[in-house]
Amino acid sequence: MECPVCGRSFPPATINAHVNECLNSSQDSPEPVADDTSSAATAVPQKRKCTDWGSLQPMRSEKLKTVSSPGPAKKMRNSTTADEKMEVSKGGPNATVSSDGHLEKPDDAGDGNRHIPAAATNIASTRNRSSAQGQPPTQTSTAQSFAPLAERMRPQGLEDYVGQDKAVGQGSMLYSLLSSDHIPSIILWGPPGCGKTSLAKIIANNCRSRGSAKFVSLSAAVCGVNEVKDTIRAARTDQKMFRKKTVLFLDEIHRFNKTQQDILLPHVEDGTVTLIGATTENPSFQVNSALLSRCRVIVLEKLTGESIVSILQRALPHVGATLVESEKDITNGSDMNSNSPQVFIDHKALELLANLVDGDARAALNGLQMAVQSKGADPASQTGRVTKPGSSKGRSRSRTSRMVTTEDVKEGLQRSHVVYDKTGDEHYNIISALHKSMRGSDDSAALYWLARMLEGGENPLYIARRLIRFASEDVGLADPLALNQAVAAYQGCHLIGMPECDVLLAQCVVYLSRAPKSVEVYKAYGKAKSCYGKDYKYNPDYEEPVNQTYFPDELVGTDFFS
Repeated sequence: MECPVCGRSFPPATINAHVNECLNSSQDSPEPVADDTSSAATAVPQKRKCTDWGSLQPMRSEKLKTVSSPGPAKKMRNSTTADEKMEVSKGGPNATVSSDGHLEKPDDAGDGNRHIPAAATNIASTRNRSSAQGQPPTQTSTAQSFAPLAERMRPQGLEDYVGQDKAVGQGSMLYSLLSSDHIPSIILWGPPGCGKTSLAKIIANNCRSRGSAKFVSLSAAVCGVNEVKDTIRAARTDQKMFRKKTVLFLDEIHRFNKTQQDILLPHVEDGTVTLIGATTENPSFQVNSALLSRCRVIVLEKLTGESIVSILQRALPHVGATLVESEKDITNGSDMNSNSPQVFIDHKALELLANLVDGDARAALNGLQMAVQSKGADPASQTGRVTKPGSSKGRSRSRTSRMVTTEDVKEGLQRSHVVYDKTGDEHYNIISALHKSMRGSDDSAALYWLARMLEGGENPLYIARRLIRFASEDVGLADPLALNQAVAAYQGCHLIGMPECDVLLAQCVVYLSRAPKSVEVYKAYGKAKSCYGKDYKYNPDYEEPVNQTYFPDELVGTDFFS
């Protein structure tokens, strides 16, 4: 909800307390004091502190009394600020400020004796003056200037949304629904930085521009069940009074347990709210199955390097950087006489950054912002201007010192951005990739997946146990010593642990990858297992008595009770 005084948005649960605090702060000023030379001073009534939002309603006003004296009239020290006096003059020649801090207009002004909070008019005039002076006119734009680059670069419409063509690309069902303002209840599932929150904000922009629905954004990481209940109550009121639906975006929905998620069930069922949930965890495990049946799961995939390069190129003007192919492009195509610092970024550095963040656009944008800001704040680059007029050598050195290279990207990231969750889907996906690489005898790929698991914090004993299974299942009798290698690697990991045991696992992985493969024993045991109990008859499936033998053949007819 929007505060009528300062114009900022607050959750329904806190709006009343904020409005009271906002009014009190705008009206809490020293009591006027009459000049000592006055012969008959009348004290101005003390301003009453607001204790409820009801103070916005029309109240009885007492006009300020002036001080009379036989000498020249002197101005009285008044608590009304200069901005409020200006607003009084704008209200007309007979407008006054009442004792409760409201601007009072006469009846002939056209709207009767209506009261307007002086603080609100003061804020409005301040915003107008700020806009005229080229300053940010609203608090929202001021907050936006402090936001990271990743937040400022969020797309405003579906046409600017990059990298999820399969889920919300043109021609997809979800794209058609969102374009026609039919918003279903959905669960957005994908890794960090793939565009879940950006898609929700696009839906919010559509709701505001068309006025078709009210959009409420909550995060399960910072809010509780009470905030959700307040939102549902407000949604029910809006639906009955204004015939307007409510879209509830619940970020990090997996942080609510199954019992907390149950609160949403009846209200999503009857359409009181349209739910948009976002999660990085598998909804099949972390989201209530009853809630999943009422929503559609939209899988957002990890962004490709090409998509992230496109996002980074669009962000370059916002950080004051220019993309170049080489140093030659700087000396030939740049304005060397400009006094403003200029930062260039190598195209190869941009591609390297896009590949190192592992599909996380947020990490890529923040990395770009850090690299450009470090070049602009580098004292060496500030003092490295042109050494001699007309000297191309000095200019080239100055411009090179302001160029973001691949080495700068590596230094800024320090290590690749690896997404790995020891208890989530990535845990099983990567161990499966390790198995497939060894089975295909690709030792380099197997080492890559091993390193990714170990650097992500995986338990080395878990990997060693999987290698023991692989040595018997996929290598088998083709190389019986493979099992000895795997068992020895497990015992070594158990003895010395990380980080020393990493080379033990690497040796075993390479050995198993290069070893000959045989699944003869694995397949033979599978056949033997399928024959076990093949002719057994399950008694509950038969109404009549089942005649079958339960003893081995050599013990048929034995009775231990006779």
